[in-house]
Amino acid sequence: MTRDASFKKVVRRHAEETGQRYTEALTDLEGLGARMHHEPVPDELLAHLRDRYGIDPITATKLSVHKTYVFRIDRNDGSPWVARAFPPARPRAGVEGDAAILRFLEWQDYPAERLAVDDAVSDFDGSAVLVTRFVEGTQLPGGAAKFAMMGELLGRLHALPYDESAGRPGGASGEDPSHEGTPRHDLLAALSFLDAVDTKVAAAERERFEQLRDQVRSADDGHGLPEGLLHGNLLHAPDHFILSEQGPVAINWKASGRGPRLADFAYLIWGTGSWNPRRPNQERIDAAVNAYRRHVEPTDDELDRLEAVMYIRTLYLACFGYRRAVTSGSAFNEWGFIEPPGYFSSTAAATRAAFRR
Repeated sequence: MTRDASFKKVVRRHAEETGQRYTEALTDLEGLGARMHHEPVPDELLAHLRDRYGIDPITATKLSVHKTYVFRIDRNDGSPWVARAFPPARPRAGVEGDAAILRFLEWQDYPAERLAVDDAVSDFDGSAVLVTRFVEGTQLPGGAAKFAMMGELLGRLHALPYDESAGRPGGASGEDPSHEGTPRHDLLAALSFLDAVDTKVAAAERERFEQLRDQVRSADDGHGLPEGLLHGNLLHAPDHFILSEQGPVAINWKASGRGPRLADFAYLIWGTGSWNPRRPNQERIDAAVNAYRRHVEPTDDELDRLEAVMYIRTLYLACFGYRRAVTSGSAFNEWGFIEPPGYFSSTAAATRAAFRR
């Protein structure tokens, strides 16, 4: 079988597993890198903002640790803004959805970044741009205090009333604009990451690769669990959470929307653990639980499925890293996202015990 024939087989399987037509599945796999990467020219972005909003911007400085399209915009005529010039593959409707959720959060007096202007979304060089006010602040404290702050923010968010303006599906990381939506899309994206490099996997790695793919295919996507408004990525500081003079503020709402609230909380709980060796940290678990439950008390079904749902984002991250390693020809060293299994079971058990005290 030729390499081309092998890839066609992978595409057919990907189409069957994701419910796509063959051509859609082919685009899903071949266009991954182009969809996710975008690096605007700072001077051109400044010119766009000057023309669009009549402001006097002077510098555009990359602001994000991980994203090449997020800039701090310093101005001669006012306080700084943040401009996010999303990849062209992300539809403008998705960015308008970000803005709608930020308006809702402002109405609810929730501690999030605020839109810089009423008409905060514009078109620039094939991209949709969102402008918000820059939040002055510092990185989070360490240890239990950080998880208490995050648990409080998630609890307040999940307890907000339903509003149609903030009712889009959310919770997936959405780095690939083709897979924005509920946490199930993290698993679909994870399959795409793996299938995109399937024919490049070394024979010695094949067994473990197939085990990883099987784990993604059988993962619990949180369907049927109680829903709320999700942030989608709060744990991923400092890009998503900052400590201002007024207190903690959640930023970067690209992944936000309605979905199983446990997905947000499970990812936070996964992050409470200590490393080397990987083990539960009861102080951090208690801090997150005590803060979260001031606003939300999980159901028995949520607590029972906690361990399984902890794998959604962590499998996504493992597969994202696997594709990156194979593409770059480097070693994959990120099994710690999903190993050891005992960490997941023991952390879930400690969390259930904390809620049931």
